[in-house]
Amino acid sequence: MKPVSTATAFGVASFGIAAFSAMDALMKGLSVEMGAYNALLWRTLAGAVIGGAMFFARRSPWPGPQAARIHVLRGVLSAAMAFLFFWGLARVPLAQGVALSFVAPLIALYLAAWLLKEKIERQAILASLLGFAGVLVILSGQAAAEMGPEAFRGALAILASAGLYAYNIILMRRQALLAKPLEVAFFMSFIMSACFLIAAPLLAVAPTAPQVPALAGAALLAFVSLMLLSWAYARAEAQHLAPVEYTAFIWASFFGLVVFSEPVLPLTLIGAAMIVVACVIATRRRPVSIAEMEAAL
Repeated sequence: MKPVSTATAFGVASFGIAAFSAMDALMKGLSVEMGAYNALLWRTLAGAVIGGAMFFARRSPWPGPQAARIHVLRGVLSAAMAFLFFWGLARVPLAQGVALSFVAPLIALYLAAWLLKEKIERQAILASLLGFAGVLVILSGQAAAEMGPEAFRGALAILASAGLYAYNIILMRRQALLAKPLEVAFFMSFIMSACFLIAAPLLAVAPTAPQVPALAGAALLAFVSLMLLSWAYARAEAQHLAPVEYTAFIWASFFGLVVFSEPVLPLTLIGAAMIVVACVIATRRRPVSIAEMEAAL
């Protein structure tokens, strides 16, 4: 693997987050129109077709047992995580939903303590309290705007998704070191599709002609984002790339305003800032080694 600077990896990861944010905007619209399940079913199927064509055309080697295990674990986890996120995103403003998802790194600290037997430091506990206060500020802004019980349920679904994403963070770098970006992107789409297809006989509804371009665009953006992030995480430590996640709030605010005419509430800005500061404080600690990750998995 050719060495690259951390700045280069950070820049590539930034493009990955931008692509993912554009995909979020497309998926929010599709989730409102056809439901989160059908939007995800057809998007992941399209992604699996795109990825499969590239994977088999390049005659890429089949993953080994260790990589296959990580692919399956992260694929199943991502299916549940994505459904909760987009179900919730269909009910709350885009910027607010992304801001709530930022609690994932804080949850990851406690998962690391449970899975890796790490001692939770005092600053991490204080950071968690600050992050939790940020969530309450965002939810209070939601209540003040009188968005109703559906929006509150949507916010809870996004917080549950963030809990699953916290474990995803632990898996992401390990997967990036075991497999190439194309392999990661293809198997993520393939395994997520397989998960959603289980309920297809009961829930699947064919997309309409106007929805097909949006689904194809969302699939392509998700695939490109996975490849870019996998490339970046294979070349830089997660602690150096973690801040790039917060650029998603800028993109979410932009797409929410331009596409859905959603103004960003002042309390959402304040709460998002509190959560970001909490994450920065919490992650200024000893990095987790790859050996520790392997032991936990």
